[in-house]
Amino acid sequence: MRSFQLLALLSSVPLLFASQVPAQPSAPPIPPAPAIAAGAYLLLDFNSGQPLASNNLDQRVEPASLTKLMTAYLTFSALRQKMIRPDQAVPVSVLAWRAEGSRMFIEPNKPVTVAELLRGMIIQSGNDASIALAEAVAGSEEVFAQMMNREAQRLGMKNTNFVNATGLPQPQHYSTAYDLALVAAAIIRDFPEYYPLYSQKEFRYNTISQSNRNRLLWTDPTVDGMKTGYTENAGYNLITSAKRGERRLISVVLGAASESARAAESQKLLNYGFQFYDGVRLYAKSQPVATLQVFKGAASAVKAGFLSDLYLTLPKGQGEKLKATIESLQPLLAPISVGQRIGTMKLSLDGKPFREVPVVALENVPLAGLFGRGWDALRLLFR
Repeated sequence: MRSFQLLALLSSVPLLFASQVPAQPSAPPIPPAPAIAAGAYLLLDFNSGQPLASNNLDQRVEPASLTKLMTAYLTFSALRQKMIRPDQAVPVSVLAWRAEGSRMFIEPNKPVTVAELLRGMIIQSGNDASIALAEAVAGSEEVFAQMMNREAQRLGMKNTNFVNATGLPQPQHYSTAYDLALVAAAIIRDFPEYYPLYSQKEFRYNTISQSNRNRLLWTDPTVDGMKTGYTENAGYNLITSAKRGERRLISVVLGAASESARAAESQKLLNYGFQFYDGVRLYAKSQPVATLQVFKGAASAVKAGFLSDLYLTLPKGQGEKLKATIESLQPLLAPISVGQRIGTMKLSLDGKPFREVPVVALENVPLAGLFGRGWDALRLLFR
């Protein structure tokens, strides 16, 4: 691999930091994350995907009702694909009606719509609603669980296995703090039209009003979701998302001692992340960051960059200490297509390795003619 000093970074990044992150050359090191009273936890920056604090993030645990995030994700997908409709009446099976644990109190002979079931699952955490939605989407909860596992793999949830749509305890039903953060982020990213359901504080169905169990919706105005969970074995779980300015953080707290404890520990994580870290957009989508040499192509060079905005999360006051180089995959041989990986951006902070990001082609480079390919073949022989 050939290294190139990233000259574009040296001129453009200070401008970005100047507008987004006040320069603090002598800023002291940030403090460590606060002690969190939970079996496992994770604080994730939504834009950059960087973990800011964690413990036991890959430890398999019982997710309890956090399972319903995946149930919701698949339901949102079915709605977008028009497999089901929000106003569609869903028959209530005996299995759904007799669901144990938290319920929205649907009944076999009373019509209920997909929209009502979604609110019953998200706001009231109804197990009956979750089963009814699974049956509406897949025909049965068993088939729906298979769909959940396929989607989990696609999202990169490598330490997760679902057996049901509710989170009721089963020996082979498990997930991790990291995997649960992935599905939470996927809902926010992929279904912004449905995400506001997670901020609704109360829902009334069948003459019964139930409040959202996420206490932070009442105490922190920047919190706008997401989901609670509890079983005797799992303890008290809470995934929370908060947005302050342009930044969004996701906290995952698993195995807390009480409802109040899971809320307090989540608040500690969120406050820490917002107070001691900054988020910056380093490069915009499709912005060229370098031009790399190409052999045997109709063009002799290709523009390199990223197909989506590149965000970084940095300790406050450390932006000026960020440096970068690009390592190009050499020799680059045509044909090259948009999105093809052609190098790696290596970022260092204060002289220490910080992050590596794939760099891709921003344009197609077709093969050159016979003469051009032959000439480049000779050039490569003598490199």
